[in-house]
Amino acid sequence: SDQSTPSHPGAAEGEQATGHKPLATVVFGVQNDPPQNGGNARQRREHDRCLGAGTMSRTGATCPCCGAITTMADIRFEGRAGRLGAIMTAVVVNGPKGKEYRVPTDHERAVTEVTEEQLQALYADIPFGLPEEQTPKAGIGAARAFSVDGYGFDTWRKLFTNRQLVSLGTFSTILREMPHVIRSNNYQEHWIEPLLACVACALDRLADSSSSIAHWQNGNEFNVNTFQRFALPISWDFSEVSPVSQTTGNFLGAVDWVSRALDHCLLASTIKERPNVFMASAITSELNGFDVIVTDPPYYDAIPYSDLMDFFYVWLRRTLGASDGPFVTAFGEELGPKWNRTTDDGELIDDASRFDGNKALSKKNYEDGMTRAFQACHAALQSDGRLVVVFANKQPDAWETLVAGLIRAGFVVDGSWPIKTERQVRTRSLASAALASSVWIVCKKRTTFRPGWDNTVLGEMRDNITRQLRDFWDAGIRGPDFVWAATGPALEAFSKHPVVKKANDPDQLMTVSAFLREVRRMVVDFVVGRVLPGEDGQETATGLDDVTTYYLLHRHDFGMDEAPIGGCILYALSCNLSDAALVNQHDLLAQSGKGKADDELEAEDGADDLPDDAEETGGGAKVKLKPWHRRQGRNLGLEAPGGRPAPLIDQVHKLMHLWRAGDQVKVNDYLDARGLQRNTLFNQFLQALIELAGAGSEERSLLEALSNHIAARGDVQAPRQGRLQLGSPMP
Repeated sequence: SDQSTPSHPGAAEGEQATGHKPLATVVFGVQNDPPQNGGNARQRREHDRCLGAGTMSRTGATCPCCGAITTMADIRFEGRAGRLGAIMTAVVVNGPKGKEYRVPTDHERAVTEVTEEQLQALYADIPFGLPEEQTPKAGIGAARAFSVDGYGFDTWRKLFTNRQLVSLGTFSTILREMPHVIRSNNYQEHWIEPLLACVACALDRLADSSSSIAHWQNGNEFNVNTFQRFALPISWDFSEVSPVSQTTGNFLGAVDWVSRALDHCLLASTIKERPNVFMASAITSELNGFDVIVTDPPYYDAIPYSDLMDFFYVWLRRTLGASDGPFVTAFGEELGPKWNRTTDDGELIDDASRFDGNKALSKKNYEDGMTRAFQACHAALQSDGRLVVVFANKQPDAWETLVAGLIRAGFVVDGSWPIKTERQVRTRSLASAALASSVWIVCKKRTTFRPGWDNTVLGEMRDNITRQLRDFWDAGIRGPDFVWAATGPALEAFSKHPVVKKANDPDQLMTVSAFLREVRRMVVDFVVGRVLPGEDGQETATGLDDVTTYYLLHRHDFGMDEAPIGGCILYALSCNLSDAALVNQHDLLAQSGKGKADDELEAEDGADDLPDDAEETGGGAKVKLKPWHRRQGRNLGLEAPGGRPAPLIDQVHKLMHLWRAGDQVKVNDYLDARGLQRNTLFNQFLQALIELAGAGSEERSLLEALSNHIAARGDVQAPRQGRLQLGSPMP
């Protein structure tokens, strides 16, 4: 396995300028026993961090000789001009004690040099030649997953080194000879097509391990494939695996994985009827009379399926596309199917790049397309048939589109179950806040067509959801999964009507968005009620503000540890807040890095490859609550402009600072000025924080000291932990 690093301006090797002193030369070496500097563990960790920091950051590339920085804009310019290359820096071999690293020999460097003439000669006999098809363009929506085009990697062949292209082309040539080998060994003719398809999948797995995006995982010391997530980022150092070795990513390993998948699928095919598989549009199919239709629809703008598929499609096309039979039709187009604006059909995702950057048009197209697909399902079902929709998306917009499409198509939600179908280490969950459970929504055809009234619908929704929430909670469902698991039971009351009118304004309709906000708020009430449990008959506490509600939800589910940004966004929306406001305005959340699953460089994607709101939301997948001692703003715990009371959590943290400073007089003044001494809600909340704080921590000690001090002052109502009704201003 070779470790390679793309060259960049400022890291030239042996470059000289005529008439001037020779430029500094960068020589790559391997240090197997780096010194451990530092007097304590923290200093040693910092030394190791600096040692492994590399030359890339979000700012750009730092020259190892002079320290000058080449900006990301300049690097992209050089890439588009064709002036980014790669240099082999190390070779990984198996040694007596495991993996060993050494400097490549001159011979090893020489054999990486494959000329363009050699490539053209090899691919002259391969259908469609070198993979010169265009890579996806970076953009907004689903297209934000791509950054390689911005660095000049504008065709698929450029994602591979010339040596990798030779390897893949050679395997493709050999695999296309399989039909002759199968016939010569007297296999029956019907074996040819499935066997060729299986080995073509093995070649795709090899390509996944053999691109310039694959990289070396330092911790476990193995080659990591291209698609660690559903994106094509640029990788500033990559590993090149030998396809005929015994290491991770070799061709025989790819064949083994394909055979494992076949074994698994055969378990189902031996005990069930043989399925019929069609390649057709969901909205133009004339099939009907079904008892059940099960669908797992595309997730809004989360994944650009077809663009990512093209990475594999271009190699399948070269292996299968020129063979006889159905493969010719399946791989007749240059790239996989996209949205066709002429026929108004195709892949259904929210990708504004396919609508000339028009986000509104792209969003409308997705929403209308979902409705049309559900209408086709409605027409294809028998009168008592059921539609099952599997959904595991965390974005409120995606759920609103799903619900609106089902209602417009004439469906009523008949039931829902959260099922743990999602593998925790799957690609989607490694660096994101994807749901751990899928929500299976069962729908039937609507038989009544009378409009509903919001007050009646909301009342029925609360009756439907209360028991289900208890069941889901007892089943151990938490976080974003809990919020969306509750959506299914709530939808029955809303979806049984084609429209829901507002009782106080019959000319206005209750939108899906407004209904889902009510659902999320009820779930929030339930969760906080579990954090602060009460007994039947006790006085109800009211008035917990939105910021404090969010704090309780976050603290209960994630503690003070890193939390996925998606779950935090969902909770923030449920509390009428935004994640940006919690970071910038309320100083409650702290950014804590990208939360990647491995040791990829933070700058791997480049600063421009983040979502549009990355700067506001932390730029990655992880955030954490700020501990009380880091919340030291001058206005902490003070009324906002206009006299709006400070959030209760801010008031508690302010009191903790005052108590820690030993200023008991100011503590008493603060308590008296805000009426906290006799505030039942305040004492409830204080007790909840004590229970959430770690045993023996300074936080818990301060909270307990404050609680004891308040009780000792007298005239304090005992904290009867009644069920909270959230969202009203605190008295």
